[in-house]
Formats: sequence, structure tokens, C-alpha cells
Amino acid sequence: MKPLIEIRDLSAGYEGRQVLRDVNLTVYERDFLGVIGPNGGGKTTLIKCILGLLKPTGGKITFHMSDGTQTTNSNDRPTLGYLPQYNTIDRKFPISVEEVILSGLSVQQKLYARFTHEQREKGRAIIERMGLEGLEKRAIGQLSGGQLQRALLGRAIISDPSVVILDEPSTYIDKRFEARLYELLAEINNDCAIILVSHDIGTVLQQVKSIACVNESLDYHPDTGITSEWLERNFHCPIELLGHGTLPHRILGEHHHHDHA
Repeated sequence: MKPLIEIRDLSAGYEGRQVLRDVNLTVYERDFLGVIGPNGGGKTTLIKCILGLLKPTGGKITFHMSDGTQTTNSNDRPTLGYLPQYNTIDRKFPISVEEVILSGLSVQQKLYARFTHEQREKGRAIIERMGLEGLEKRAIGQLSGGQLQRALLGRAIISDPSVVILDEPSTYIDKRFEARLYELLAEINNDCAIILVSHDIGTVLQQVKSIACVNESLDYHPDTGITSEWLERNFHCPIELLGHGTLPHRILGEHHHHDHA
């Protein structure tokens, strides 16, 4: 299996406070990685480092390009799709469903730049795939949580990324759409890798192929057949195991959390 992102000995933090230390992780082609962990454990910090939004204080992230080359420069990395947390979205921003989705075509392209006929056709296909037909011109402030989530997921995949990253997708609070979301993600996973960050352990275990628990350092599990003991060790509290995966094993060297006094 071809690696897409390799993280080695990564450390990161904010304002002098270390949030992550000695993190090692490899994301493979068509992987579906669930990133779990307690609040404040560093899940979002890890995502920000991968996206190039936060500069690590140590270690490195290597991106493998489709032409076989490698880069550690986040500006030259392969295309990554990103579905941010709900609370980071300004729903009053005057932008339509179609504009949101098309804005994912190019980070460099200005929001109101003219899109080509081909780009608009691609946008129409994504709108249909996301089940948003008839809502193209609707402002995002008029959408339900599930509709907004689908629009932002369309934005994340329209550029044909090699990896799609979803940060706490369950915060969009549309339980009726949750099953459809995971159906869409299973389809998307045929074309690209997915990193799903969530505190909803039970749901994550049902959907993903491998698990990483982030709690300052990172503990990787190559499949989803994990034990309640593993979860309790990583979350530092008893957790009832809600799900159990049946997907194939993936082999990767294990990483263990350091014991802190």
C-alpha cells in the first residue's frame, strides 16, 4: 500500500505549551483512518499541522506526490480536502451552495473569480452527488446542519484530493443524514484516503479501517478490532466499547504513549 503522508517524531503546540510530542503516523492510499482522543488531547492540532495551518516545533511531515516525488513543504503538498468543524463556519457569510462547492476548486482562485464552463459542470455533478439539487442558489445561512455539511463535503472533494480530512463531522447535528454521510464517505474512499477526527468512538469504529488515538502522543492501531483496555489506556478512563470492526488488518509498527508522571 502506497504511503501518502508520513509523520515522523512530530511535536507541536501553541504559545509555549506543548500539545503534541513524538507523534509517528503513516496515512496510506485509500486508508480510512479514525483519529480519536480526549478533548484537548491534540486531535485538531495534528490536523492543523497536516494542513499547513500550524508549523510543527519538531519532526517532519512528508507528502508523497502522485508523480512519485516527495516534499516536506506544505505549500507544494498534494491536494487535501478539508471539512472543518461546524463552529468555525460563519453562516451569515453571503455565499450560496454553488459558490461554496466551487470555492474548493482552487485555493488560489478568488472567491468571485469567473469559473469555466467545465468547472461549473463539475460543480453541478457534485451538487447532484451530495443530494443538493434545487438548493444551488440558497444561502448557507438558510441550510439545515446536514445540508451545510453536504455542501462543505462537496467543497472538500471537488478538487479530486488525495486525502479528505473531516474534523468532528457529527457536530453538524443532523442525525437523519448521518447514515447517508457514511455512505458518501465509503464511495469517496474508493478514490482517496480519508482522515476522520471524532470523539464519537462507537460510530467511528463502525466505519473506519484503522484507528489512531491522540492524547499528547499517538497510539496507532492497524485495524478497528480494538479492546476496551486499549481505549481505557489511551483515554485514561473506562469506556464501554460500542463498536467492533471487521475490516482487514493493516500492518504498521505500533507507537506507544509515554508515561508522564
